[in-house]
Amino acid sequence: MGVSSSYLSSVEVQQMLGINTFGLWRLERKYDDFPQPIEPYDPLRHTKEADAVWDATEVYRWAADTPEFAHRGAVLLRPRPEDLADGDWAGYTHTVRGPALDWHTVLGTVRIVYSDDRKAAAEVATDVAATGNPDGVITVCALYGDVGFTGPALIASDTAHPGIEYEAEWGDVAALAGQALPWWPDLLRLPRLIRTWQPGAPPAVAEVPPNSNEQILRRAARNEAFDAVSRAAATDMANHIRNDRINRAEHENEVFGTERFGAQPHPVVIAAEPDTTEHPLPCHGDRQAVRAGWHKLAVSNHPDAVAALEVAIGHDPELLPFGAVTEVPVQPGTVTERWARRLAPCDPTAAHAVLAHGDPVDAFFVDPLTDMPALRTVAVNGRPLWRFYAPLSLPAGSAELTTIVLQHTVWITTSDGQVHPAPCTQTEHLWWGDSRHDRPSEAATVADALLDDLGATASLHEHWKAPRGLIALFTEEHEQGAELTRSRLLLARMSPPPRTR
Repeated sequence: MGVSSSYLSSVEVQQMLGINTFGLWRLERKYDDFPQPIEPYDPLRHTKEADAVWDATEVYRWAADTPEFAHRGAVLLRPRPEDLADGDWAGYTHTVRGPALDWHTVLGTVRIVYSDDRKAAAEVATDVAATGNPDGVITVCALYGDVGFTGPALIASDTAHPGIEYEAEWGDVAALAGQALPWWPDLLRLPRLIRTWQPGAPPAVAEVPPNSNEQILRRAARNEAFDAVSRAAATDMANHIRNDRINRAEHENEVFGTERFGAQPHPVVIAAEPDTTEHPLPCHGDRQAVRAGWHKLAVSNHPDAVAALEVAIGHDPELLPFGAVTEVPVQPGTVTERWARRLAPCDPTAAHAVLAHGDPVDAFFVDPLTDMPALRTVAVNGRPLWRFYAPLSLPAGSAELTTIVLQHTVWITTSDGQVHPAPCTQTEHLWWGDSRHDRPSEAATVADALLDDLGATASLHEHWKAPRGLIALFTEEHEQGAELTRSRLLLARMSPPPRTR
């Protein structure tokens, strides 16, 4: 989240500052630090607008810091009154952006909305102004989502100008309130907890609610259609997610409640703590057993397996029995067609359903040599497309790599006449050419491993350590269908690194 942008015309600047056209002309010459107008860009017309405008936040902040206009500037940035009287807690209120607390101060009511959604402050301030502002709210603060110099960072929007947002200090609001302000970690920012809080109350101990991913995994873990190994795998990941969420809440309380810059602690009251009665839940058990469970879920045809697999791909894809999702066009006469002739039609599994990603599918297949799911769908341009998981490794045996073919991805041909997509980890992809967005060192790493052992499982964690000659070879701009022979690959691997002067 950040301050949302808004702009003022020259008329609106005059209205904000209480001046006329001549006053604005004079202002720009009297104050060297007065914000300069800008020429707004229209993205639809690809042109600049004719009339210059001012950044509303810059003007509003400038006014608060300029004695002549401080009374018209951002409320929380104006000079603070001397002999400041303590404010009073005014209770809970619900807003269009969620739960909030009000504080009566010498400036008026300050409303703190416990949301870090974009434009939360502006939308609540706009709603307050539109409904007549019965509570006398002068400014609305929302959470920035980060920590500032005096506590949680804030975004403010004053009800006098609800379309303008600016950054504010937690410590300044606490000074107006006359006490430390309550803080809830993100996962315990619940209306029922905020509604019941009162000054001086001890932190509430509350269960961290499960998110949708944990709920999906718990449902799979309870499903007796799956065997014990599969249910244990789902439980393991659900426990890990739960532990992470509790740890996150504890860490936020520590950072926002005790972190400080300078000598003074943040004026923060921790209002809720996560229930850690059974924390941490057991997880990260036998990695091989967990992988076996996910393999069984991947070949299931139950909807709960599909949902669980979608969670696993986003949470810990290294537990899954397949590599990166790969797409290549259906092209007769290419190495892709040689591979596709081997595919066996099959009924869809959970892995196929996740691979389809909601797109229309012509047919489902499995590679009988690697067990990798594949399907035929349609690209955005309407042309047929193969989509499949890259294998993690190739079938071992006495065969060896004979060529690498570069055809929309990296393909391996072997001495026993087979062709395979090159093995790849779940979180990477293989490419070639001198590109700022792709790293040929990954393809070079796979080639280096397979030259020695066709059945090797290449680790790409340190792909930049691949032989420099192989990296240079894959950095070349090879055309689609280019073949790199075993001899050429071996020679490139032996090439010494360039000399340094």
